[in-house]
Amino acid sequence: MAAETLALQSASAFAADVRHGLTRPGQKELPSKYFYDELGSKLFEAIGSLPEYGLTRADQRLLRRHGHEIAEGLPGDTAVAELGSGSGKKTRGILEAFCRKRRTWYFPIEISAGALDLCRRELADLDSLGVTGLEREYLDGLREAVWRRRTGQRILVLFLGGTIGNFNPPADLEFLVEVRATLVPGDALLLGTDLVKPMERLVAAYDDALGVTAAFNLNLLARINREMDADFALEAFEHRARFDSGTANIEMRLLSKRAQWVRVPKAGFSVALAEGETILTETSHKFTLAEVGRLGAKAGFQRLAQWVDADWPFAETLLEAV
Repeated sequence: MAAETLALQSASAFAADVRHGLTRPGQKELPSKYFYDELGSKLFEAIGSLPEYGLTRADQRLLRRHGHEIAEGLPGDTAVAELGSGSGKKTRGILEAFCRKRRTWYFPIEISAGALDLCRRELADLDSLGVTGLEREYLDGLREAVWRRRTGQRILVLFLGGTIGNFNPPADLEFLVEVRATLVPGDALLLGTDLVKPMERLVAAYDDALGVTAAFNLNLLARINREMDADFALEAFEHRARFDSGTANIEMRLLSKRAQWVRVPKAGFSVALAEGETILTETSHKFTLAEVGRLGAKAGFQRLAQWVDADWPFAETLLEAV
């Protein structure tokens, strides 16, 4: 019954966010967190293998190379909670490092039940790992993981993949302040941030030659069709990616190729789109190392260590709650 209630609450929140985003004045928007239904999660896994998209591989390389240092730098009993675990594949390296020290408890936090299932299967062969999936929003899931920790146990929060870049300032700082407020001094945060790089390289990463990212973007409309009985005509939209050098943001949009009227019955609204009008589906900020340091300090953390990938400029920063 609790699972059914949670599913109903999730569906209701999804409908409310879609209605709000598509009926707001000015730029229409859809929250990027809803990309990750079962199909969206699989498409994102495929994106991580594309030659143009080096972010996922950089994330994995750093965790694999420095997982031992991270584990050794956090002595004692440590539980790991991950905000947006996805399939768990990228996290495997650091979890293996912790499991070599002692039995480790891992709390993947996802709003996608499909992603949590993938994560459990990916990590099932790690005998010294206990996995408790939490189908929650980030902060609700983190609060539950903290509540479940044993007396004297430290929490390491993983927020990887550059996802903090999806929060437009000041929302990024506000979010990290909330994370810090959930923790106690001595707990830690490993923060992954994608770094500024040449515009051509960034745009190609979000608009690949095979069109996998376009399919990932369009699947958001397909999901609304499936779950809310909407009638978005996918062929009437085009994937667009652009880099704003002023804000250092990559933006993904869906452009309406014709004037159209779309009904979304289970969300209780209809919406008109003009030819050439766009729906903003993701904003991804690219950081400098100085920005990362300032953000962590303002949120109440001190930097313990930082590693940068040379092939695809990307940083993992280990922060301690103070």
